[in-house]
Amino acid sequence: MNNSEIQIQFPRPGEWGEFTLTAIYQDKGGYRPPARYTADDIPADQALAMQAVVAALVGLAEPWQAVQVWARLKEFYAPEEDDPMRTAETVDLTVEAVNPQGGRRVFTSRDYPAFVIMEPAAVEFFRFFTKDERV
Repeated sequence: MNNSEIQIQFPRPGEWGEFTLTAIYQDKGGYRPPARYTADDIPADQALAMQAVVAALVGLAEPWQAVQVWARLKEFYAPEEDDPMRTAETVDLTVEAVNPQGGRRVFTSRDYPAFVIMEPAAVEFFRFFTKDERV
């Protein structure tokens, strides 16, 4: 079981270029202090995967805007004709959003299937920030 998580906070809802990404994961000695990154800290080769996360968030129904996202690595049942037991790793998003009236709501992939991101780049992005070689 993977207990790693990435949290992304957007200080200004709807402005996706400014965020703080916090990686929470277990290293060999237990849970390590969270590592925090800003938009400027994201390596260029990981930027496309971050854009996939933002693209999923843009699909929120008006007037909701994401303020915080929790991303977790999940196994998704994805059978194919030649392999009925096939699974694929995905990044699953849980999103806390606000509206202009001050309402707050949590959305999951049950509300928005696009919150299950199946692109391999998204899985690599998750692993990049949660592997224990990072300091």
